[in-house]
Amino acid sequence: MKQENLLEVIDTHAHLDELEKLEPALKKAKEAGVIAIVAVGSSHQSNQKVMEISLKYPTLVYPALGLHPWELGNLDSRRIDATLISIEERAAHIVAIGEIGLDYDKRVVKVASKELQKETLRRLLTLAKEYRKPVILHSRYAWKDSFDLVKETGIEKAVFHWFTGFSSVLKDIIEAGYFISATPAAEYHQEHRRAIKETPPEKLLLETDCPVTYGRETKYRSEPADIFRSLKAVAALKGINESAMAQQTTYDATQFFHFDLQAK
Repeated sequence: MKQENLLEVIDTHAHLDELEKLEPALKKAKEAGVIAIVAVGSSHQSNQKVMEISLKYPTLVYPALGLHPWELGNLDSRRIDATLISIEERAAHIVAIGEIGLDYDKRVVKVASKELQKETLRRLLTLAKEYRKPVILHSRYAWKDSFDLVKETGIEKAVFHWFTGFSSVLKDIIEAGYFISATPAAEYHQEHRRAIKETPPEKLLLETDCPVTYGRETKYRSEPADIFRSLKAVAALKGINESAMAQQTTYDATQFFHFDLQAK
């Protein structure tokens, strides 16, 4: 049972379909003070699992469906089309389109060209625009191109997750009214920490990106309860107490995703 004095936080980016022990992880998160989790999809199969999980835990898990650039190397044009159609068919039942974006790491570009990635992202952003959905962006080494496509499409709400990009692009993101999100890597990753320091508190969301493995000396496989690592690190970097940071990010997340938490 969640204690009344616990801070209430929202994990805005979790790959719940990849967790090995989902039910215990969700129970632990809820008891710790997590009041909502955005479960992001990355492929057709992943999206299906995300929808199943959200239906099983409707007052805690909220679905976002997407097509990750890492997946494009495994798909032909027909399967890409089918995935986008499937996302559109479920648009009324999701809180965002994501995880989507660009990844210019040479290992990714080798199997999914920049042009294929950009074409697919344009189509996904157009869907988001049509159905008035926020977007959750992956933008590794492609920060400017990702931002430019989002802005050109006329997207109103976007969050650039686990942002580590250039300060110049970050400035554009903030001026456009978009968000970045902070992971537990904020405890140690210098570029991520710099981005958080440069971002106003009201433009920050919290996430785990679980089950990503974090840590330098001691490594751990993350789960939604680790959102409190993100919170503590961000609060320390911003010089704001954890309670105020939790209130700010939770409020912003509810507005960003149009959560209806009244029934909780």
